[in-house]
Amino acid sequence: MPGQRYPNLEFHVRQTGGRLTADNKTKRILVVGPSWIGDMVMAQSLFRVLRDLDPGIEISVLASEWSLPLLERMPEVDHRLKSPFKHGELSLAARFHYGRSLRGKFDCAIVLPNSFKSALVPWFAGIPKRVGWRGELRNLLLNDCRKLDESKLPLMVQRFVALARPVDAPATVEFPWPRLSLDAAEAERTRAKFDLPGGSKILVICPGAEFGQAKQWPASHFAALSEKAIAEQWCVWIIGSANDKGVAVEIARGLSDTAKKHCLNLAGQTTLKQAINLISRATAVVSNDSGLMHIAAALDKPVVALYGSTSPDFTPPLADKVKLLFTDIDCRPCFQRQCPLGHLRCLTELAVDRVYRELQDLLAY
Repeated sequence: MPGQRYPNLEFHVRQTGGRLTADNKTKRILVVGPSWIGDMVMAQSLFRVLRDLDPGIEISVLASEWSLPLLERMPEVDHRLKSPFKHGELSLAARFHYGRSLRGKFDCAIVLPNSFKSALVPWFAGIPKRVGWRGELRNLLLNDCRKLDESKLPLMVQRFVALARPVDAPATVEFPWPRLSLDAAEAERTRAKFDLPGGSKILVICPGAEFGQAKQWPASHFAALSEKAIAEQWCVWIIGSANDKGVAVEIARGLSDTAKKHCLNLAGQTTLKQAINLISRATAVVSNDSGLMHIAAALDKPVVALYGSTSPDFTPPLADKVKLLFTDIDCRPCFQRQCPLGHLRCLTELAVDRVYRELQDLLAY
């Protein structure tokens, strides 16, 4: 709210008792993280490069509350700062007071979102070096504001990683993949909490996509895929957010009575931390282009990724065992939230038999 101050700014610290202090001689970097879950997964590649370039640095990440469980699984991150700002809101006075509360605590800021408002906190904090890509008059706030050559850095993750290096460093297409740390004991506790079967082949399906309907494979297709898997002794777990409850119910409704006994609908019932734990127990994952798809890849799970209106050319899942599936109709990718032509052929024509065959081939690889 306007005029709000943050006199007792809490730092979520990887090691108990740690605090960022103004007299800390270690180079202290603040990363303003992206809002979307998938983008935050890819930001780990930047954190890994920063740590490789200087093992002694301290990395703090300013992130939305829903992203904090992801940062807990990134050992490169020392401090997790919960952003008090709502997504999309300018909140100029609040950003001013929050930025002032950070004065003297950082030597460098890397701003990953491309918006003007995302660069305000580092500017208000007076952080000496403020790095980011040009756009939305950000050159007024960033003193290392770079012009992007999209042809040299076609992937979002490459653009993140490039900000770790000097502006005159040659562009490189090489980068470390995101890899979330695993906690097998915690994953087992989560499985037990939901009374899920263990020891069998587990297919996790992620039928949601926050972007919109044009990224969502039809519920009837997911149901048919689940039916095929269950017939071959798989157990199916449906994982998604509260927004995915409707499509998850529709998938379950489309199953035979026999198959329903082996399909467990967890959409909207788990926290993100619990979803990460359960995905880590999966044998394989079939997912729309979504944040959970990137989480599964970063957990090094075999992933069949389904694309409708979007394309893997910019934000693909980063793992070895991945199948990227899409149709070749003329109108895709359109990058629209809803199909502008009203037919959703890019998704409906992505056949169930093809997806299941690719899943089997992936596991045989």
